Amino acid sequence: MTPNLPRLSVVVPLYKEEDNIERLVDELQDALEHYPGEFELVLVDDGSTDQTRERLLEARAERGEHLVILSHRRNLGQTQAMQTGLLAARGEVIAFMDGDLQNDPADLPAMVKKLEADQLDLLCGWRKNRQDSLDRTLPSRIANWLIGRVSGVALHDYGCSLKVGRREVLEGLDLRGEMHRFIPLWVANLTHPSRIAEIPVNHRARVAGDSKYGISRTPRVILDLLAAWFFLRFRERPGHFFGVAGLITGGLGGLALLYLFALKLVGFDIGNRPLLITGVLLALVGLQLITTGLVAEMLTRLRPHREPPLTQHTDAVSWAKGSDEHLR
Repeated sequence: MTPNLPRLSVVVPLYKEEDNIERLVDELQDALEHYPGEFELVLVDDGSTDQTRERLLEARAERGEHLVILSHRRNLGQTQAMQTGLLAARGEVIAFMDGDLQNDPADLPAMVKKLEADQLDLLCGWRKNRQDSLDRTLPSRIANWLIGRVSGVALHDYGCSLKVGRREVLEGLDLRGEMHRFIPLWVANLTHPSRIAEIPVNHRARVAGDSKYGISRTPRVILDLLAAWFFLRFRERPGHFFGVAGLITGGLGGLALLYLFALKLVGFDIGNRPLLITGVLLALVGLQLITTGLVAEMLTRLRPHREPPLTQHTDAVSWAKGSDEHLR
């Protein structure tokens, strides 16, 4: 292993969690005190407007350089914060967990040990005894049921942020929207599903700060699930999806127009028939779907590198990536 590179990276997204920072860092340090190898804590402030970033910088000054502090200029959401941390993580094994202390850092060593002992690519936490109110557990249950039905990946708890995986698999992820709960689906597209497992983990009630999630996120989860379903099946061949839909639609329109043409030949008036407009519309929609598929096929060849706006903090200076602004 390359010298000075950590063996384990723990990625923690944070948004308005100023009251949890000190305890979070302390518990992570205690949990990994006897970890057999170097580790780093990648703490991502997702554009908090409270003192979260300042508390993180204070913790880094006290604890050392193995705390990597990243800050978004504005709030981009938990998924993007996890993606930012993933891009910055250097460990051979990468762990994700929430910053609200409902995930227990003490579960991390056992999860890493099981990941390596069972030769898994991803190990997910299962909040078997979840300590949350109904407005959080209800949308989670709905989402878990929907994801299981659509994906076929059999897990009890997709929404648990406590996950541990191998770098060579996780670095292939490109998380967007609310996609953090679909990490097992994306990993199943990169490795065999048998190398994905779950383990019951401790879940605790929130003791400080406010929950950022509720039942209002359900529609977004459904939309992201549809997007995940589409990408998992048609990412490399979107023309097949749009092409089949276009052929069916255009075929129905063509049959309708052919039928009307036959009627016209035998002397029937077809000018006022609704079927004429329907046939023309179906034919045009079919043509549009096919051309959309061709454009989508071309776009799959164009995959620009995307870096989120972030600020990385070093000992003396925090610098804004992609800008000339420096913060002391």
